[in-house]
Amino acid sequence: MSDVELQPAAEPAPGLSQWQRVSNTFSAPSKTFEDIKHGHKSWWMPFLISALVGYLMFGAITLKVGWAQVAENIVHLNPKLEERLAQMPEAQRGGALKGMQYGPEIGFAASPVIVIVVAALSSLVLLGTINFGFGGKSTFGSVFAVWMFAWLPAIFKSLLGTLVLFTGTPETFNLNNFAPTSLGAFLNPLETNAALYKLATALDVTYIWSMVLLSIGLAAVAGVKRSSGYIAVFGWWGLITVIRAFS
Repeated sequence: MSDVELQPAAEPAPGLSQWQRVSNTFSAPSKTFEDIKHGHKSWWMPFLISALVGYLMFGAITLKVGWAQVAENIVHLNPKLEERLAQMPEAQRGGALKGMQYGPEIGFAASPVIVIVVAALSSLVLLGTINFGFGGKSTFGSVFAVWMFAWLPAIFKSLLGTLVLFTGTPETFNLNNFAPTSLGAFLNPLETNAALYKLATALDVTYIWSMVLLSIGLAAVAGVKRSSGYIAVFGWWGLITVIRAFS
């Protein structure tokens, strides 16, 4: 029998706490994404933070602007839609305005569910892209967790938008550009080409920040070069942005 004693296998190091992963997302994102790669895929903290901030803004819009006014503003900022509604009978126009009021209101109220659905679908697309297109070895759970943490910068847009609500007037509130974080927020939608306005709106500092984080995280959990993550994420983002701009 060998005199060498067999050493027990080392236990895996404990993962970061939820707060550590949230803070590292902003200060040292690689630490958060490496932690996810090592099997710590819990995503409830960023989801909870995003939901709470989203409902904060939902309450601010409801109290300060009102969803009927939101619908009126949507119509006013779209001359073609405004002209179309003007030609409708009064009862039909009222029904259309109600639909435009309840649509965004219900969307905000159901935002946590919508976030999970969008995150799941986006994760499936990115998982297929990074694994089959770039030879990655990630899992759905890892990509989903990365997505949740990567979108944390969006809370700053919501918080800033909430502050802006209380400094402006209800008649000037623009649901598509509620915070000055994109180029589109500094353009007049009534005087700017529609496609250019949509492209300028897509150039949002918080969205681009999230895209960068998502690229880093996707590459980390898939075990591929960071450049592959950037190509996968910004490739899809660019395609979707162009389609939206010219649709």
